[in-house]
Amino acid sequence: MFTKERFLQPKILIVDDSSVSRMMIRGRVAGIQPAWEVIEAASGDEAVGMIEATRPDYITMDVNMPGMSGFEAVEKIRKVDQNFKIVILTANIQGSSRDKARQLGAHFVQKPATLAAVQQAIDYFLSAP
Repeated sequence: MFTKERFLQPKILIVDDSSVSRMMIRGRVAGIQPAWEVIEAASGDEAVGMIEATRPDYITMDVNMPGMSGFEAVEKIRKVDQNFKIVILTANIQGSSRDKARQLGAHFVQKPATLAAVQQAIDYFLSAP
């Protein structure tokens, strides 16, 4: 259930094994949406483990990570709740990756995590359901 405070401060989960990528995405999100709460996970396994407790409004997910891939993590997250807004933010730009993102109900944004790429993700998050 959304409280007024929760509605005013959405929570975004950034999932990427690269601490540099997480830092860049975090900084760009903070510059565009300074009121958002930003949480991070360094792996797909960690993200899946956090979902129930943190219930983020939005998720950015890298694909190529040690252990569970981003696609596998999204599949598990979708079992918890089909309604999470998820952006696959990856350098893996093959058509098959775009297709897989679409099949999982996620939006695809190409890395690097430039201001334009993060803005594209935020625009998707803020679009109508």
